[in-house]
Amino acid sequence: MLTRSLPPIAVIADAHFHDTAADFGFPRIEIDGRQITMRSWSDTRQSTRVFNESADALHAALDEVQRRSIRHVVLLGDYTDDGQRTTTETLKGILQRHSDTYGTAFYGLPGNHDIFGPRGRHHTKEFLAENGRGLSVSSDTRLAGEHVVFNHGMYCEGYPAGLSPMAAFGYFRRPDYLHWETPFGGSDAPEDRLYDVRSPDGSNVYQLMDASYLVEPEPGLWLLMIDANIFEPLDGIFETGEEAAFTDSTSGGWNALLRSKPFIIDWIADVSRRAQALGKTLIAFSHYPALDPFDGATGAESTLFGQTNVVRRTPRKAVEDALLQAGLSVHFSGHLHVEGATRRGNGDRTLTNIAVPSLVAFPPAFKVLYPSPETIDIETVEMSTLPVNNRICKGYAQETTFAGEVQDPGFTADNYGAFLRSHKRALVRHRYFVKEWPADIVTAIQDQRVADVLGLLDSKNGQPSGDTLSAALPMLELIADWYCLREGAALALPHIEPERIILYRALAERFGREPDNHDGSLVSFLRIFLGALGTFLDRAEAGSPRVTVEFALRHALLEA
Repeated sequence: MLTRSLPPIAVIADAHFHDTAADFGFPRIEIDGRQITMRSWSDTRQSTRVFNESADALHAALDEVQRRSIRHVVLLGDYTDDGQRTTTETLKGILQRHSDTYGTAFYGLPGNHDIFGPRGRHHTKEFLAENGRGLSVSSDTRLAGEHVVFNHGMYCEGYPAGLSPMAAFGYFRRPDYLHWETPFGGSDAPEDRLYDVRSPDGSNVYQLMDASYLVEPEPGLWLLMIDANIFEPLDGIFETGEEAAFTDSTSGGWNALLRSKPFIIDWIADVSRRAQALGKTLIAFSHYPALDPFDGATGAESTLFGQTNVVRRTPRKAVEDALLQAGLSVHFSGHLHVEGATRRGNGDRTLTNIAVPSLVAFPPAFKVLYPSPETIDIETVEMSTLPVNNRICKGYAQETTFAGEVQDPGFTADNYGAFLRSHKRALVRHRYFVKEWPADIVTAIQDQRVADVLGLLDSKNGQPSGDTLSAALPMLELIADWYCLREGAALALPHIEPERIILYRALAERFGREPDNHDGSLVSFLRIFLGALGTFLDRAEAGSPRVTVEFALRHALLEA
């Protein structure tokens, strides 16, 4: 009896590739003699991802894949910026050239930013024109005008048209695959991969394509690629297939899959049984998390902020129960740009969800899997040491100068990780404070030092150890680090100064409390917020950039 040798697999989630060389028909900003198709900093600081840095990050990740001689790469959804026709075609070329040169096989999955419904949708994006002024490009002719340029390349396609540029990357059968199937059988024709879905009142009924597939690229290795990108029809009167007729898939994921695609669960159960019987190593992937990727660490979020994106996107217990019953052991997810491993179940039925970080959000990283019939060893490859693209930063500087704003410190960051941490600070002020935080809380603390805020909590007993630091540290820095720890877990710790970690632990232990009985006051808010900080620290310090996952249902090793 010999242990079968299985190849390593790279898993890249949420690359959000934006083509900085695309020509959308407007006078682009010129930096150091080169024209750049550049998204604005004003948009970037409101987005949970950066845009213009994505091309460099993706190329660096693919270079690392080649350096390690990895032949199999899973693209875990949101591989494009927003599914634009031009962007997707450019990405196709990048992947095909890499495949032709190095023999790399790519396996794609649709994310909520790659494709929309049966007919697609329009996009309008802001770019930087000459001298850093803003100008929008839209695929919608109705918006064209003095400040909006029309270009059909901005349109995001629907199913199945949006899959066509990526057809060679797993979605359709290839002769070199040892096995390939869909939940509907062996045909890869789009018309043979349809399912019925209807609005709650039954008035709107559609047949939509499911892009799930099972592929065996190497003997004994099964990759189960699950399309959890769900578009549910709405009640009402709409033009057939139009964008407004469907819910956006962003907050649906596995919760919506249970409602709209229950046949996927049956298929997973069947695949799991066959993998066990045939001695296949089965690894499942989808863009959306199947378990809470924060492992319960964000329990305070709904209390403090209500229905945030994180709260809405958390899978329900019913998803866990269904997948455990189906016999699934290991699942990899993206979507939330978070690092984490969550395990549920017991005995011979357990499910582990590995959350893969994004290349374009803090902390930037991808995963490398080393599977065997018994376990998967998972390595995290961080991209923080990449150099910052100085041309892009010069463009941001032109934009902010044109707008009469102060330059962001991130424009002179030492490396990509530092730039993304600075982006997180900007994100707090321009997105989270605006969209999620109670306005009175923001007004009270956003420009304060940590020590001043602590005085609100306990004016009698002084400050905890680290009082010199708390007197100098802006509260905005603590809040940005709160978000970095929430999303980066163990990967965030090396990026946060040790003296800050000591201070944060002291604050959490002294002032933190559980998210119950919140009375709406500032003091109550701050105590729950610091309690969550302690939970994030616990999760970070218990984690590791390298983990090993055991398959719950062990199968026999193949004989030589």
